Amino acid sequence: MKKPVLLAAVAFALCATALVLAGVGLPEYSHRLHPVALRGATGVPDAWLFNVAAFVLPGLLLAWAGQSLGAALREGRWGVRIGLTLVQLSALAFALQGALPLDPEHLDTGASRLHAVAWALWWIAFVPGTLLLALSAKRGLGFAAACLAVAVLLPLFGVLAPVDGWVGFEQRLALALWFCWWLLAARSLSGTSASAPGSSSPAGR
Repeated sequence: MKKPVLLAAVAFALCATALVLAGVGLPEYSHRLHPVALRGATGVPDAWLFNVAAFVLPGLLLAWAGQSLGAALREGRWGVRIGLTLVQLSALAFALQGALPLDPEHLDTGASRLHAVAWALWWIAFVPGTLLLALSAKRGLGFAAACLAVAVLLPLFGVLAPVDGWVGFEQRLALALWFCWWLLAARSLSGTSASAPGSSSPAGR
């Protein structure tokens, strides 16, 4: 298994395990109703462990995967390089959410506000990054369509979901889409260098 794919798979497994186990010992916790970050809020039992497993480690692993893809595509088009940089920034913002947990007593100030900034940066960096990769990576219509779909659906589920609705379920769906995109991108972009415009192979000279 190629390194970026392995890193993305481990990141997905870590976050999924943390989410599945999030409600253990907390019968009042609802995956359907409660935002993902609430399990890691200040004062919640073992919040630090959830934040590390669900946010920090997966985000750092995906940023590493993006770095590995950048090395494989070092001769790629400028759109590919910028797109990878943006999705790496998205991964780092995802990790930062675990380092800046919510404060249930002060949801509009302090650490909670910084957490909200990291959450916003997570998707704001990701959307144009995926669109640039869809246009520039030249990995076929399927990859481009997947990038476009995730760029539209992720903010729809992760940001625009009504707070009084099934916000927990919708945020988890947004995370699943995000991780699945990383798995697809790691598989599609690793191993083959994109040719720079105007370049030619030695055999064609």
